[in-house]
Formats: sequence, structure tokens, C-alpha cells
Amino acid sequence: MLGSLLSDDLPRSRLLAAALVAIVAALALAPFLFPGAAAINTAAKICIFIVLVASYDLLIGYTGIVSFAHTMFFGIGAYGVGLGLYSFGATWPVLFVGLLVALVAGIALALLIGLMSLRVRAIFFAMITLAVASAFMILATQFSEFTGGEDGRSFKVPELLRPATKFLDAPVLGVDINGRLAAYYLVFASAAALFLLALRIVNSPFGRVLQAIRENDMRAEALGYRVVYFRTVATLIAAAMAVAAGALSALWLRYTGPDTTLSFAIMLDILLMVVIGGMGTMYGAVIGASLFILAQNYLQRLMGLAAEALAGVPVLPHLVHPDRWLLWLGVLFVLSVYYFPSGIVGRLRGRK
Repeated sequence: MLGSLLSDDLPRSRLLAAALVAIVAALALAPFLFPGAAAINTAAKICIFIVLVASYDLLIGYTGIVSFAHTMFFGIGAYGVGLGLYSFGATWPVLFVGLLVALVAGIALALLIGLMSLRVRAIFFAMITLAVASAFMILATQFSEFTGGEDGRSFKVPELLRPATKFLDAPVLGVDINGRLAAYYLVFASAAALFLLALRIVNSPFGRVLQAIRENDMRAEALGYRVVYFRTVATLIAAAMAVAAGALSALWLRYTGPDTTLSFAIMLDILLMVVIGGMGTMYGAVIGASLFILAQNYLQRLMGLAAEALAGVPVLPHLVHPDRWLLWLGVLFVLSVYYFPSGIVGRLRGRK
């Protein structure tokens, strides 16, 4: 049954299986295991980025397509849901219509980019997607009357997802059973379903063709596979998943803006997560997103504790000062690439 759920793509490593089980269990029980707003926000962000990174891995890891427009689709999903709820009221029909409009817009834009660009060399396609993503971010900031500009838009969500909504009068294990908890489990369940869908896609005959195109597109074409068609469909699927991830982000944050969805820094983060976890593995999205976001949120705090503990020791407190957390995050990334060239998942699978 587990093999069927995972599309017969089992972890193939005891350490990897243990790590995946630990991450899924921690995310499933996060509101009860890690009380506090910061912890549950971190868990929700991990869930959202697992979907976003998995969708990008479908492009770069399984198809060999390098795109810099992925945050654009992420932003389309967030703005589609966010602006709909802001403009037309916080109801479920508005939420679903906003998501549908975002999906249609994202898929249509991905189709346009794919048909215009996938016939060119990879570097030119990457530059085209970068230009389109930059133009979209400029539009989002310039149309301030509609999008809120650089400030973005805050909005209400349907009543069942609001913190003030109480499902039980008494807390359970110290946790209030309210709309905020419902919102978290909506994000968690949606992320799990989308990840399993992506796993099913890459382990289908369609996914095998994508891998063949990644390895040698000319040979795949010679065997009768229409390379542009398969690349375009892969781009559409990845865009739709990124739109869904953006919608989940907007629902959780109750806010959408260029810094949280369209920033090029997010695109770099996605690339780092894919590389750290392991390209072309799909499970790398779970490992990479979890490790990177935990480091983003807690490395600075850990360095502060280390600096306090080393007070009085020459030089060391300055090296681990919290202000240098980005430096150490970069060092950790370089070390992970050096010691795990195929990503953490690839290394663990190699060890069995």
C-alpha cells in the first residue's frame, strides 16, 4: 500500500526513509509538538515550499529546463486568491474562483512562454523567462491601485480559517482548536496531495520520457517523441503546481505582495533547495525545503546562543555573531554541494 501511495518510488535508503518519516510526522503534528506562532509559521512555509520546489524539480531535475520564471507563477497564485478575497469578500466561492482564474492565467502564460521559447537553446530560454518574470514583477508594483504596489494587499480569509473561529471551547494538548489550526491543516493536506501527484507524474511513462529528454533530447526526438510537446506539458504542470503553492501561501499569510511571492531572492532559494535536496529525486524537495527554511529561521538564533556561550573566548564570538548568519548559511551550502554533489537524497540512496 505504501509503494502504491508513493508511486512505487520508495526512498531506497533507510536513512532517507527515516528522515522523510520524521519530517512528515513533525509537519503533521507541528501545532501540538512546537507551540508558538513562529514554529507553526515555519512548518506552514516548509509545506508550501515543498510543493514549490517539487514543481521546479519537475522542470530542472526531470526535464532539464532551466527557468527563472517560477516565482512569477507562485505570485500569480498568491495574487489571484489574495486580490479576489480583497476585492469581492472573504467567501469560499470567491476563493475557488480566484484560484481558478490564477490557474488559467498561469497555464496560459506558461503555454505562451513554452511555445515561443522551448525551441531555443537552454540559456536563451532561461534569459527569456528571467525577462518575463522581471516584467511581471514591475507590473505588479506599478499597478498599485489594483495590486497594492510594493505594499501588497492584506485581506480576510473565509470564516472557518480565521483565528477567532473556535471549533472547541477547551484546548486540546494545550492547543486551541480554531480556524488558524484548520488553515494549517488545509495547507498541510494540500501540500501532501500535490507532492504525491508530482511523484506520480515523474514515475509515469510521461515522466520517463521527460528523463529521456533530459539525458539526450536529440535521441528522444529520433525515437519519435515530440520533445517540444513534452517540454511544454511539463512546463504547464510545473506552472500549475507553483500557482497552487502561491494560493496556499496567500491563504496562510492573509497577505500577498511582491516581496513574499515575486522576489528574485525566492527564485534563488528554490534553486538552492533543489540542489541541496538533490535534483531529479522529488524527495529532495522535502529534504531541501525543510533544511533550508529551518536554517533561515533558526540559524541566526542558534548563532546568538553560541556567541553568548563563547563570550570571553578570543575571536570565536565574532565569527559566530548572529549578524554573520548569511555567511555561515553560504558556507553550509558550499559544503553540502562539495560533499553531496548529487544532493542529500542522492548521497543517501548511494549509501543504501
